[in-house]
Amino acid sequence: MLFTTIQLAGREPKDMLVSVWHFARKIRPDLPFADLFEAACEGSCLSGPIWDHVLGYWNASKASPETVLFLRYEEMLRDPVSNVMKLARFLGRPFSPAEEEAGVAMDVVRLCSFEKLKVLEVNRIGSGSSSSSSLQGVREDAFVNNSYFRRGEAGDWANHMTPEMARRLDTAMEERLRGSGLSFA
Repeated sequence: MLFTTIQLAGREPKDMLVSVWHFARKIRPDLPFADLFEAACEGSCLSGPIWDHVLGYWNASKASPETVLFLRYEEMLRDPVSNVMKLARFLGRPFSPAEEEAGVAMDVVRLCSFEKLKVLEVNRIGSGSSSSSSLQGVREDAFVNNSYFRRGEAGDWANHMTPEMARRLDTAMEERLRGSGLSFA
């Protein structure tokens, strides 16, 4: 029997949208942020409404917590050790008391930190799978490995959105997530 687990790091929608925009500009360098923002608010951003995407995984994590783990990116940044321990338990490989005492979870956090991963040679050079070249009109080198690492921080949305834009997206998300127990506030 094949046992599948899904781990999703849900991201604060405003920051997620900024990240998507930076990534999408690898394909469309002239893509205005305002256009992507409007599409997101209308529910037509890239692969569909962002609220459907996160809510689907959130609901799955509530219905099947043994197979779907929903983490929040911002919580992972605030408390990486607890989240590494949560992930280890979810994967059926919890840290032993001796490993906890020895700080092994903190070692994992250091080894897997954004700063460490960003500078690894495999993440600095080369390009992603050749499947990206099968997308019509996409340059074969559009998704070089360093495309996946930018800032690794929360809050960059404030450098790209007006307060009104932020309120609009927050309101759209709150309306769609109401009653689910999921919040990014």
